[in-house]
Amino acid sequence: MKFKLPVFLENVSTPVEGEVALRKFAADPASVGCVDSLDLFASAAADAGKNVIVVGIDEVGRGPLAGPVVACAAVLKAPDIMPELNDSKKLTRPKREAMFDAVKEACACYAIASASVAEIDEMNILEADFLAMRRALQALGLPGLQETAPEIPIEVKGTFAAAAPLSSLVSRLSSRIFIAVDGNLKIHGIPAEIQMPIVKGDGRIASISAASILAKVFRDRYMDQLEEKYPGYGFDKHAGYGTKAHLDAIRRLGQTPEHRKSFHPKSL
Repeated sequence: MKFKLPVFLENVSTPVEGEVALRKFAADPASVGCVDSLDLFASAAADAGKNVIVVGIDEVGRGPLAGPVVACAAVLKAPDIMPELNDSKKLTRPKREAMFDAVKEACACYAIASASVAEIDEMNILEADFLAMRRALQALGLPGLQETAPEIPIEVKGTFAAAAPLSSLVSRLSSRIFIAVDGNLKIHGIPAEIQMPIVKGDGRIASISAASILAKVFRDRYMDQLEEKYPGYGFDKHAGYGTKAHLDAIRRLGQTPEHRKSFHPKSL
């Protein structure tokens, strides 16, 4: 089932505003009517006493002909901790690289996970996306998941328990997780009631923006390594996407083990 953008997010103008509105909704859905009537910044920490952890999740690498799909789940320390956060696609690679460590520092916790080319070919790209997302959420401590370890080691900082709004053990154990998913679908294998798909969420919700940047830089760096392993394909330039240069390289050199067999352009 595909979901539309929630009404209360239709008029937010920045990812920070969207993050604040989403945290209010997660803490108390009845508190969010029309965004125009909300004072989004009047009580940014109002949800803190209700023990709700809002985690943004995004993926990168759905469309390339080669390489893994990478997902990141991220929880920001505060909604406005990094006002420059935005959709990673709107940032140049040098800008994303320059922000990478700062985004990590802005996160109370995050995990970057992946699904391999073999898994993509075996189960299809959408299910591989969801697998990478579940692996990231599992690494942060979401209960009820028993995913296998990915081929590429997960990069993780902290856990949901450590990111709980209150410091007492009781509050940490009772904290509720609310997942903001970029796109219009909920993640298979995760309880539907704790998820909210947000169309173009990487440009609307700061925690999704953070996840998109971390996932994108992580995958780009992995593709740089593939160019060293398989020189001549230009993985460090096109990141595995089907550019003319990449297609020409495949015609000239053939496919590598990192090429997806289920992604076969008609032009090849």
